[in-house]
Order: sequence, then C-alpha cells, then structure tokens
Amino acid sequence: REEGSRGRLAVLQLLVLQAAWALAGGQVRYSVPEEAKAGTVVGRLAQDLGLEAGEAEARRLRLVAQGRRASVEVSGASGALLVSSRLDREELCGKSAPCALRLEVLLERPLRVFHVQLEVTDINDNAPVFPAARKNLSIAESSVPGSRFPLEGASDADIGANAQLSYTLSPTEHFSLDLQKSNDGNNELELVLTKSLDRETIPVHRLVLTASDGGRPSLTGTMELVISVVDANDNAPQFNQSVYQVQLSENAAVGTLVARVNATDADEGSNSEVVYAVTSFIPPSGRDVISVNPKTGEIHLTAALDFELENVFNFRIEARDQGTPSLSGHCKVVLEVLDVNDNAPEVWVTSLSVPVSEDASVGTVVALLSVSDRDSGANGRVRCWVWPALPFGLEATFAGSYSLVLREALDRERVSEYEVEVRAEDGGAPALRASRGLRLPVSDVNDNAPSFAQAVYTVLARENNAAGAELARLWARDPDEAGNGRVSYSLWEGGAGGGGAAPPSGWRAASSYVALDAESGRLWALQPLDYEQLQVLQFEVRAVDAGEPPLCGNATVQLFVLDENDNAPALLPPAGSAAEAGAVLAKIRAVDADSGYNAWLRYELWEPRGKGPFRVGLYSGEVSTARPLDEADGPRHRLLIVVRDHGEPARSATATLSVSLLEPAEAALAAAAGSSAASGSRSAAPVELGAAAAAAATNVWLVVAICAVSSLFLLALVLYGASRWAPRAAVLSAPGPTTLVCASEVGSWSYSQRHSRSLCVADGAPKSDLMVFSPNFPPPPPGFCWSGCVVLPLNGIIARCRERCPVVSVLQTMILLSGVQCFHTSLLKGVQEH
Repeated sequence: REEGSRGRLAVLQLLVLQAAWALAGGQVRYSVPEEAKAGTVVGRLAQDLGLEAGEAEARRLRLVAQGRRASVEVSGASGALLVSSRLDREELCGKSAPCALRLEVLLERPLRVFHVQLEVTDINDNAPVFPAARKNLSIAESSVPGSRFPLEGASDADIGANAQLSYTLSPTEHFSLDLQKSNDGNNELELVLTKSLDRETIPVHRLVLTASDGGRPSLTGTMELVISVVDANDNAPQFNQSVYQVQLSENAAVGTLVARVNATDADEGSNSEVVYAVTSFIPPSGRDVISVNPKTGEIHLTAALDFELENVFNFRIEARDQGTPSLSGHCKVVLEVLDVNDNAPEVWVTSLSVPVSEDASVGTVVALLSVSDRDSGANGRVRCWVWPALPFGLEATFAGSYSLVLREALDRERVSEYEVEVRAEDGGAPALRASRGLRLPVSDVNDNAPSFAQAVYTVLARENNAAGAELARLWARDPDEAGNGRVSYSLWEGGAGGGGAAPPSGWRAASSYVALDAESGRLWALQPLDYEQLQVLQFEVRAVDAGEPPLCGNATVQLFVLDENDNAPALLPPAGSAAEAGAVLAKIRAVDADSGYNAWLRYELWEPRGKGPFRVGLYSGEVSTARPLDEADGPRHRLLIVVRDHGEPARSATATLSVSLLEPAEAALAAAAGSSAASGSRSAAPVELGAAAAAAATNVWLVVAICAVSSLFLLALVLYGASRWAPRAAVLSAPGPTTLVCASEVGSWSYSQRHSRSLCVADGAPKSDLMVFSPNFPPPPPGFCWSGCVVLPLNGIIARCRERCPVVSVLQTMILLSGVQCFHTSLLKGVQEH
C-alpha cells in the first residue's frame, strides 16, 4: 500500500508539473541563492523538459551564450543545471528585485529552443556601509531641545529584509535618533537634540552611530559622530522648498543647468552669508554627475547621463552660513533621467546550420537569432525582418528570439550562395537600426543530367585518314558541381552504313572503326577509313555524371566518309569490229572504284595525234573511223588511249589498241574465227576491217539488238505491272540501307540522307537527271543483281557500273519510270556494245 501511495503521488506530481509547464507557456523557472558554490544543482533541466535518461547528452542539451558570461551550465551527462561560477546578485541585478536571468537552452536533433528563467535570491552578504567613517557636526549651544540634524544613513547592497536598516546611537542624554519615511519611500535619519547643550560643560560629543540590517544573522556598520558645540549664531539658513524635483534627458550636454537652490538666513552680517555644498549622493556614482556653485546654488551637469545605467539620483544640498559657529540648512534634489533612443538594436546569431542542401524542404530552420535593445518603452520595442525577403524569412519563436527559415525551394545551379541581412529597427523617433549579415552557401544535389548541345552530330572524315586521327570532340554540359557535374563518355554500338533491324553479314561494330575518350569526349579513328567499304557510320554516345544516382544523356553521331581519288581507272578487254567510215571499230571499257567526280571517266586519243583516220568518244570510249580508209593509211595502226577520272588530282590509265587493215577475204575468215582477247589493261586488240565482213557483222548485231530491245521492253512492261500491284517495300529490297546520289548535267554530285530500299522509285514530272544507288549494303543472295550505278544524262555520256552480276538474270532490263533511267550492269554492257 505504501509503495502504491508513493506511485500515485509521483504520477500526481508529474501531472502537476505538466500543468504548470502548460500554464507557463513552455518556460522553466528555477531559483538559486547567490554565492552558491560551484557545482550546486539548480534544477533537473533535462527531466523538467521531458527528456529521457541519456537523451540530454545524445541531443546536445546546452545553454546559448548571450552577451555576458553565464554563471550556470548544463551537465552533459545528467542534464542538470549547475552553478559554474560565483553568482553575485548585486553584480547581476543591483537593487532590482526580483533578480531574474533569462537563459536560452538549445536542444539539437531536432533543433528546439527552451527558455529558462533563473531567479537569483538574495542572501545577507553585504553589511551596511556609511558614506564615511566619521561625521563632524557643529551644533550651536543655543539650539533648543527638539532641534533636528539630518544624518546621512548607511546603504546596503542587499534587497528586501536584508537591506532593511535600523539605527542605534551610543548612550547619551543629549541626543536621540529619529528614522522617518519620506514621500519617495526612502528612510531619512535625523539626530534630535533632547537636552540643551552647554559648550562650557561638554564642548565635544563623540557618539557612535550603528546601522543593522534585517538579515539573519544581522550585519552592522558604524560611523563616528563628532559633535562640536559652538556659540551664538542661533539662526540656520532655510531653503525655500525642501525637495527639488528635476527631470533631465539622458542626452543632456555636460554643463547643463540642472537646478538652482536658494536658502536664506535671518541673521545679519557674516552669520547670514550662505555657502552651498552637496553632502549626500544616492547612488554614490552621482558624485561625478553634478556640482553645485557654492555662492549661487546653481547645480550643473558634470558627466554624461545614461538611463540604462541609472535613471534616478538623490542629492542632499547643504546651505551653511558664515556665522560663528556656522549654522546650516538642508534640502533634497531628486534628478530623474529621461530615456532617449540612443541604443541601436543588437542582433546575435545563436545557431547557424550551413551549407543548406539544395533539396531542403520549405520550413527548414537555417539559423536561430536573438535580438535586444537596451532602451525602454517604445525605444526598446524591436521589429525584425530579413532582406532580401526570399527565399528565407523570419519567424518569431519567443520575445527577442527568431528563427531563419526556408520559404521557397532552392536551385544551386541558379544561385549557389546567398548573402542575406537580418535587419532590426526599434520604435524610437528617429528609429535606430542594426543588421547582421549571413552567408548561406547551398550544397549541390545531382538533379541535372548531362545534355549535349546537339541531338545529332554530323562528322565528316576523309578516307585514308591516319589511325589515331581526331575526328571530333563531343561535349555534354552538366551544371552540377564536383562529382555530380563530372561527365564521362562511352560509345554505344551502332552500325556501318546505316541502321537496320538486324545486322547484315559482314557487319562490323562502330567500336572497330572509332574510339571515344571517356574523359575528354575526343573521338578518334582506330584505323584508316575506306570509302569504297564504308560510307556512313552511325552510333550513339552516352554521357554519364558521377552523381548518386548517376544521370545520363545521349547523342547520335553520323560519321560520313568523304571519298578521295585513290583508285585509278581499270581497263576492261575491248570489243573489236570493222566498219566503214564513221563506224565503231572497238569500245574501250574502264571502271573506277571511286564515286562521284572521282569515278567520272573521260577517254582521249593520245597517239597518234593530229588528223588521223581514227577518233575516240570523250565519254563513251568508242573507237571509230573519222573518214574512209584507203591503202595510203597503211596496213597497221597503233593507237594509245588515255582514260582519266575527274578527281583532284586526276588519276589515269592507258590502253594500246592495234588496228590491222585486212582484205575482204581475210576479214571474213577473221570474223569466222572470232576476235582475239585483249592481252591486259595495256594490251592491244587487233581489229580487221573489210567492206563485206563489216556489213555482215553490222547486220547481225543490228538484228540481235532489235530482238533484245523488244524482248527487254516487253519484260519491262511485265515488271512494271507487277511493281504496281505488289507492296512498295517488297520491290527488289535488300538487307542493308542505300544512299541516294544524284548528278546534274554538269556533273555536280550531292549526297541525300533519304534511304531507299527500291531499285528505281520516282514521282513527279520527268527529269533529265538520273539516280544512283551506291552499293553500301552487303552482297545479295544468288539470283539477284545489285549494282551501284552512276547514270549520267542521256546525252551520249557512258553509264558506269561498279559491280557485276555473277549470273545473268531476269533483271537485265531497262526500266523507264517518270523520266528516271536505271541501267543494270549487264544491260549497259549489251547496249554499249551495240
């Protein structure tokens, strides 16, 4: 039962404590006597704040220093409030009662501020003190009993009962003490004459005045009174008023007239001449504040006033005549100091949490501040704000305490650091201001992915470049800092010559052609590029930052290989014949592995020059007779033909053609036996001419050509009809993409980024230009003939094909669609021979 009662009592005490805490608005109050020893426990602060055992140390319960050094501290282990140094109530609060100290207690994780009021109670540690150890008084023997003589009482720095003084006088039959309270609440001590004085009997009276305070035990102070009895001059000076009330602003200049006192003496002569002096200063610091003119009684200000240090002064003014003995009169001057707004507000930063994270939520407490003003009334009322107003703001947490909180989201890439001012302004006229600057850096988070300046980069590289040559530099921007903004680059595999659903056979990864530096983004070639093998290389580059988690960005790179004139024309075996004047004797055929102008060939007759019987077509390569042949031309002719391309610089090849003139009978035999094959690219092909044989050969080839053209025209119509009814994407498609190249009549070449899987497709009006499909796709399956053809306008310029068909197929056709001519290699061969 006893334990249960104790438990219920503890619960009741806890409820009472919580109620008291709620009524007090969250403020803890303690009291401690002054002069308490260091280590004295003032209160169990952690327990009173509702903290669990050990939580005070974990959450760093501590006091926030404000201006002066605190005499108490918080124990880190127990969370108790302890006395750390000497507590002197008189030093802390003077005569103010009660003496209450406001403390701010800071609790971290999470951050909270508590306000603790510590009252320092007074103990009787100060004895009464008289202004002087000895007081000399002169009293005329003519003074009648009942005469009163004011004495300056003792002062006690304590307060309350400890400062309530009582006075005793050493035993005497002539004097007694009288203690009276004045209107202002102060005690006035007077020496009362109880029996007439006889200077001849006792010229000097020596008395001891003892002051005792109300403490337990009581402390005392003494002052010796030396009373001299003088003769005759029986009228003392009298002031026209007993109390002078004066009000003066604290900013009054030194030398200002405070008051003018006046005393008169009914005596005559020197007994009526009055001299003024100040005999008492309350507080003692008033001794330096005023001075009195001994002749005129004018009181002047001798030091600057400070309302915040002392706001009321009490002075005793004595007026003494020049009689023998001299007599004196007394009055009191009360100087009230008026406050002016001479103290600017003060701003302290008690806690600062920086840097502020870029993703900090709105309402996050960044700093704790304390604001105060030493002035009073409206002069001491302070208004605070933060400038600029955003993204931070102030919230009042307690009287004179503010929290700097985040009002809107931060973006370090826009503003990486804030310079804000906490500004304070009091209510005085004019108002005084103060400010405290805060530097608030913003810490970075990885919220920006690397981004390339372009989604697609076009890179041009000439073929035959050196291995290791730099092709381009790619750069991705990441506005984050440190690791969040450090970008590394990597290569994503693409394809050579374009994209497709599945890589064709012979496909090589982009990493086999180019390499990418992970740090600098430098793109360089691993090997020399060959336009005849690779025209377009497309791949992706990824940029990844080093943040957590990492963010990335992509860009597409299209690498176009520019053709160089690195292939000379290659000659094919010529076909020979015999004819009359103007007939084609032979056809020089050559191919060039390059493309464009680099593959556009022209034929020139080098030897013999001049007006010979033979000529060669500039672009056709056909060797024909320029005039009828006769016996004067000789039986044999040796022709040197040069084949040049249009590259820069141009490349060339030469062919030597031997022409033999035969009789008609020999020509017939030669025609029956067949023509001899060419011996090489520079070998001569013999051609024998005869009138009858030439006519017969021409007729045969003419019939063959007419039949072939008719058959091919019919087949073209059939294929055209099939292409109209079949799906468009299925017309002669191949696994790889194609690149369209067009040529104008003047021979200018351009690349098109449009890809087509049809052999010949065209819309619109007929055109004179022709379309070329470059062979940038893998070899076709058997039975199909894929040729990269360069077809120039039909103005006599020869068509050129870069590949041959291993098997002559049904595709040996000429398709004529919308003015676009597409020639198959084998068809071109047959047409050119005819």
